[in-house]
Amino acid sequence: LVSCVGWTTADELYSCSDDHQIMKWNPVTSETTRVLKLPEDVYPLDLHWFPRAVGGKKQSQAESFVLTSSDGKFHLISKLGRVEKSVEAHCGAVLAGRWNYEGTALVTAGEDGQVKIWSKSGMLRSTLAQQGTPVYSVSWAPDSDKVLYTSGQQLIIKPLQPNAKVLQWKAHDGLVLKTDWNSVNDLILSAGEDCRYKVRKFYFLGLLLSWFLVVFIALFWEELLRRCGCVQTLRLCDKTGWSYALEKPNTGSIFAISWSIDGTQLAGACGNGQVIFAHVVEQHWEWQNFQITLIKRRTMKVHNVTDDAVDLLEFRDRVIKASLSSGYLVVSTSLQCYVFSTRNWNTPLIFDLKEGTVSLILQAERHFLLVDGGGLYLYSYEGRLISSPKYPGMRTDILNALTVSLSNDTLAVKDKADEKVIYIFEALSGKPLGDGKPLTHKTEIVEIALDQKGLTSERKIAFIDKNRDLFITSVKRFGKEQKIVKIGTMVQSLAWNDSCNILCGIQDSRFTVWYYPNTVYVDKDLLPKTLYEKDASEFSKSPQIVSFVGSQVTIRRADGSLVHLHISPYPAIFHGHVSSSRWEDGLRLCRFVKDQTLWACLAAMAVASKDMSTAEIAYAAIGEIDKVQYINAIKELPSKESRLAHMLLFSGNSQEAETLLLQAGLVYQAIQININLYNWERALELAVKHKTHVDTVLAYRQKFLEDFGKKETNQRFLQYAEGVSV
Repeated sequence: LVSCVGWTTADELYSCSDDHQIMKWNPVTSETTRVLKLPEDVYPLDLHWFPRAVGGKKQSQAESFVLTSSDGKFHLISKLGRVEKSVEAHCGAVLAGRWNYEGTALVTAGEDGQVKIWSKSGMLRSTLAQQGTPVYSVSWAPDSDKVLYTSGQQLIIKPLQPNAKVLQWKAHDGLVLKTDWNSVNDLILSAGEDCRYKVRKFYFLGLLLSWFLVVFIALFWEELLRRCGCVQTLRLCDKTGWSYALEKPNTGSIFAISWSIDGTQLAGACGNGQVIFAHVVEQHWEWQNFQITLIKRRTMKVHNVTDDAVDLLEFRDRVIKASLSSGYLVVSTSLQCYVFSTRNWNTPLIFDLKEGTVSLILQAERHFLLVDGGGLYLYSYEGRLISSPKYPGMRTDILNALTVSLSNDTLAVKDKADEKVIYIFEALSGKPLGDGKPLTHKTEIVEIALDQKGLTSERKIAFIDKNRDLFITSVKRFGKEQKIVKIGTMVQSLAWNDSCNILCGIQDSRFTVWYYPNTVYVDKDLLPKTLYEKDASEFSKSPQIVSFVGSQVTIRRADGSLVHLHISPYPAIFHGHVSSSRWEDGLRLCRFVKDQTLWACLAAMAVASKDMSTAEIAYAAIGEIDKVQYINAIKELPSKESRLAHMLLFSGNSQEAETLLLQAGLVYQAIQININLYNWERALELAVKHKTHVDTVLAYRQKFLEDFGKKETNQRFLQYAEGVSV
C-alpha cells in the first residue's frame, strides 16, 4: 500500500509505500521514476516537504522532506534521494511529522504518546507532551507558536512557551485519527472513528459543524475546499460542510491525501498500491447576465443567459484562479494572466506572471489585484502594473477575500501578525494612505470591506471584529483620530453594493441593509430609520453573502444552496441623484415612493452635503420637528462661518465647530456653544485665553448653579469670580 504523498511543485509529486520505495511522479507527462529504495525494515508513515518560503527567500520548489517511519525514526531526505540524517525519535512508530511554516522547527508525534519539537537539523529541542495514548496527528498553528495534537477522543492545543494556557476539549465520540489547521482562515478540522468530521474556528471553539463519514483529511493552505477520504471514497467539501462532489475510485482505502501548491489538483495514497490524481473542475463564476464554468483544466465555457450565446475559452496552461466582475474576467494560469472584456471574448489581453501560484484575485471598477507568494500586485485592465504595496512582516500566503479589500483608489489589508491592525494604501502609488499610520482597533478583526463608489476623501471601510460587532470608519485620517463607530452586532457576513454605497449584512437572525451608513457621522439618531430589515431564518445557520450587485443579493446557505434576494431599487436610484447634486429629483422620488426610510436617507445626505433647505423638508417628512426648528435657526444666522459651525454642531462635531469659529475670529460664539453644551471649563479657558467675556461665562455659570440650588466648588471659577464683578 502507498502510505503518504507530497507535492514539491504543482507538477511534481513524491510518494512512499510499504515496498520501501520513494517514487517521483509528473502528472503532466505521466512520467514516474524511482528516487530511493529504503532499507527493508523501514516502513514509511508520513511525509512532509520543507516549506518553500524561508527567511523571506522564496525557493521555486522544496528541496528536502521529512519522512517518519514505523521503526521509531524520522529521516531527513533530499529531493535527489539522499538520506541526510536518520534520528531515533520515539519508542514505537513515528505517526506524524510536520515542519512549521518558517522551516525553523519540526514536530513529531509517536505511538509512545509523546510530542517532540526538533531543530531544522534534527536536534531535539523539547518534549512538548507525554501521554498514555498514541498521538495520531499533529498540526502547527498558523503563526507557528502553538501545536495541535490528538489524544484519544480529545484535541489539545499547546503553546510552545512554558506555563502558557493549554486548550483541551472533547472533539469526537470515537478516537480522533486526523487533524489539520488552516493557516488562511484559522479553521481547525478533525476526523474520528465516530464517522464524523468537524470544523471549528480557533478563537471561537464552539462547534460549528459535524457532518459525514470520514477517515482522512488534508487541507490545502488557501482553498476553502477539503477532501475527505474513506473506503474507496473521495469527497470534496466546503468549509461549511456541504458536499461539492463524491467520487468512488476503485483503489482500496485512501490513506493520505495532499493538495498541490496551487490548489487545483490533489493526490491520494491508495491501499492497492496506486497513486490517484484528481483535479478540481466545474467551478462557477457569475456576474450580471454571464455565467462562466471551468469545464476542463484548460477550458472555460461562457454562457450569456440573455441571448443564450455560448463561447469556449481555451488556455495554454491549467487555470488556477479566476474572477468575474466590473465587466471583466481575469484568469490566472500557471504562467500567464488573461484579461477578457465581457464585450469581446475573442481577444484577451495576456501578460506573463512572475510566479505562477496566484492565490487571490480581487477586482474593482478600474483595476484588479493579484496576490501570489511574492507579493501584492495591482494591475490596470490594460495589463499595466500600477503598484505593488508592501508592509512590514507581509505574508501573502495567508491573505484571502475576507482580509483584503480593493476599491478604485484604496487597498486595505488586515495584518496577520497583529490582527487588530488594518494597513491602508493608495491604490495608484502603493504608498500608505494619509499620515502613513495603519488603522488600529481595540479587538481582533475578522473581515474587512471597502465601499466602492463616491469621492476618495469620503472612502469608508466596514469591518467585523471577533465579537461579531460591525464597525465603520473613514480611511482618510490626517493626524486626528477618526471615530470608529459601531453600527451592528452579531454580524455573520457583509458586502458593499457594486454601484452605490449601500451596505448589507446578516446580523443575528435578521438580514439588514444600511441604505446610507454615513448617517452615523451626520445624525446618529437617524441611523435606525435608514435601515431595511428582513427575517433571515429562511437562510438557515451561518449563511454567507456571496455578492451584492445592483438590487440583487446572493446568499449561500449552510447546505450550499444559493438564495437570491431582491431589495428595493429606489435607494440606488436615489444615491445616483444625490451624488450628482440633483436634490429636486431626489425630493420628487421620495414624494413618489412615500417611504420613511428614503426620507431619512435624504435628510442625512442633505446635512452631509450642507444643503439645509432639502434637509428641512426631509426632517419635516419624518416628523423630527426639533431638528426642523434648529435648521431654521441655523438658516437665520448672519455669517457663513457661524452657519457652517452650527451645521457641524448639528452632526455632533463640537470640537470642529469651535475650531472653525475661532479661526473666523468669532470668539464669543465659540464660548457660547461651550456654554450651551455645559462645557464650562472649556468656555472659561477660551474667555481667559482671549481676555474677553470672562464675566459672561461666570454669569451663565452662576445662573446655572442657582437654578439647581448648588454652590460653586470649582477652584478656577472661584478664583476668577473674586477678580471680576458679574
